[in-house]
Amino acid sequence: MRNIKLTIEYDGKEFNGWQKQPNKLNIQGEIERAIEEITGEQVDLYGSGRTDAGVHSLGQVANFKTNSKLPIEKVAIAINSKLKKSIRIKKAEEVSENFHSRYNCHKKKYRYIINNSSQGSAIYRGLEYHVSQKLNVEEMKKAIKFFEGEHDFKAFKSSGTSSKSSVRTIYNAELKQNGERIIIELTGNGFLYNMVRIISGTLLEVGLGNIKAEDIPNIIESKDRKMAGKTLPPHGLYLVEVMY
Repeated sequence: MRNIKLTIEYDGKEFNGWQKQPNKLNIQGEIERAIEEITGEQVDLYGSGRTDAGVHSLGQVANFKTNSKLPIEKVAIAINSKLKKSIRIKKAEEVSENFHSRYNCHKKKYRYIINNSSQGSAIYRGLEYHVSQKLNVEEMKKAIKFFEGEHDFKAFKSSGTSSKSSVRTIYNAELKQNGERIIIELTGNGFLYNMVRIISGTLLEVGLGNIKAEDIPNIIESKDRKMAGKTLPPHGLYLVEVMY
C-alpha cells in the first residue's frame, strides 16, 4: 500500500468548498472521483483542512492510500486529465505510510487580497475583494502586527466553529501594498472558522478609520465577536501553503 501526498491548486468559485457533500460540487469529491477513474479504487482523500465555498488554494495538501502501481511521476498528470481545469494537482509525492496531511501539519499560510482601486477589475473580480474608498494602508500595517503571537481569537471566529479552544498562535502577520492591491498574509498554527476573513474585515475597518490600530489588543482581549469587523467574502481568500 502506497501513501501519496498531493499539492493542489484550485479556483474555489464554482465549488461548495473542499469537503465532500452529497449533491454539491466540492473539491475533495472531484479528486476522489478522478483517482477512482484512474486506479479503479475508491479512496479516502485526507485534506490538511477544509476551505469554505468560494475560497481558493495555491497549495492545499492532501494524501490517499493506494495499491496502484502507476509511477509517481505520472500520478499528477493522470489525475489532472480527469479533473476540471479549475483544479490542478501541482505535485504528487510518495510519502511514508504514517504521513497524514492534517495531523502532521505545523503551520498554514493564508492570504486575503483587497483591490483598492476606484473601479475594481473586470478580470480579477472573482479573485479579490473590491473596496473603492481609499484605505489608510499605514494604519492597517500597524494594526496587523497586534495579531502576532498566541492569543484567544474568540472575537475573530464565526459561530459554527467546532474547535473547543479558540487559542491560536500567529507566527507572522504582514500587510503589503502592490499597486492598487492590498495583500494580507497570516501564518499560524491553525485558524478558526472564518478567522482570516474576520481579521481582514477588522483591518479593513482600520483602513476606513472606523477602528484605531491601537484598539486591536482590546478587541482581542474582549473575546467579543461584535467588537471585530465584518466577515469579508470568500473570493478574496487563498490557502497559500501548508507546512510540515
